[in-house]
Amino acid sequence: MTEFEKQFEELQHFLQFQDYSILTKRIIDLTLDTEDIGFYQNTLDFLGWLDKNIPETEGYAQRFGQLLDELYAKLSTKEMVSRAVLVSTDQLIKNYDRGLSGFKLGPVSLELRQGEILGLVGENGNGKTTLLRLLCGELFASGGAIKYHFDYEDAYDLRSQLVYIPQRTENWYGSMFENLQFTAASYGYRPEENKLVTELIIARLGLRKFRNFEWKSLSSGYKMRFELARMLLRKPKILLIDEPLANLDILAQQTILEDFRAIAKSPFRPLGIVLSSQQLYEVEKTSDQVIFLKNGVQKNLHEDVAESENPQNSAKKQLVIEFESSLTQGALAEIFNKHDMASLQFNGGTFIISFNGGVAVHDFMKMVVDHQIPLIYFRDISHSTRRFFVS
Repeated sequence: MTEFEKQFEELQHFLQFQDYSILTKRIIDLTLDTEDIGFYQNTLDFLGWLDKNIPETEGYAQRFGQLLDELYAKLSTKEMVSRAVLVSTDQLIKNYDRGLSGFKLGPVSLELRQGEILGLVGENGNGKTTLLRLLCGELFASGGAIKYHFDYEDAYDLRSQLVYIPQRTENWYGSMFENLQFTAASYGYRPEENKLVTELIIARLGLRKFRNFEWKSLSSGYKMRFELARMLLRKPKILLIDEPLANLDILAQQTILEDFRAIAKSPFRPLGIVLSSQQLYEVEKTSDQVIFLKNGVQKNLHEDVAESENPQNSAKKQLVIEFESSLTQGALAEIFNKHDMASLQFNGGTFIISFNGGVAVHDFMKMVVDHQIPLIYFRDISHSTRRFFVS
């Protein structure tokens, strides 16, 4: 089964369970994949129909099914894009001789492919923004190398194919829709498709009712979404985003991360995305790779996990649990010391407990039940960058 067939099967499940909100977004993604003006107009007409009808309307699900079938017929014969490497770094270093207490980033070695999301996590001041600015060419490296694995004519052309969205963006002037139309015209969209594509991307990011707003009238979260809309109209190969979750509530964070994942993994227009964030668990669920930076030093989550799961390193493998309990640290230690506990730390209102190799999550849960430990919350962070913050 091809990647497209897997994704289409998932869409059929969304339709079966009447998850129309996410299904509508994916239909827009597929429509943009067609690169066909006729399909652009069909989907916009469909969105207009949705505005006037509710899920209880007769034939509601059938309209979704019909459009999905038409998109499948169009795209099933289209060639999918191979997941080629977009950018790689080899022992990349950035030194600040003055200020920042002589901060040094690196060495950092990474590889990003089409359709992948790479998450950068770490506390403030540990090099996330510096790495993003190096990747997009705003900063020059002190050592090592960056290699872009796609054709470009000059530095301007390269920067056109790398899009960097900083945490603090510049003001826009005029209506949001006019700004986006101007961007589309500047990056190669023909006059007859300009408005259609702009409307689709606005709809994809949930911005239709804000299309005629001015910048000062938008919240920080919607400003970030409009920046993302503008960058997608530029058809970049790589999207670099600094703290996109910073001004969003938890539901909006989950929504935008799902949007990133769906956009990146298009079988026909895949992007490489690098995003920085302090929202560890949300980013880890979304990313194909996670790099943790502390004092500029790189740790790769998935490589660390693979090493711990190597049978030759079984002695090093530990279960690490983050949890909250009303018991004191002393009372908890007295209980868990009987069960091969390696360490117990109190960290920011939660406990972090480590067990020596051989203890599994179900063993921890049995300890909690057997000793009637009052448990408010727990999470297995054995494979999370969260443990890097407390080690």
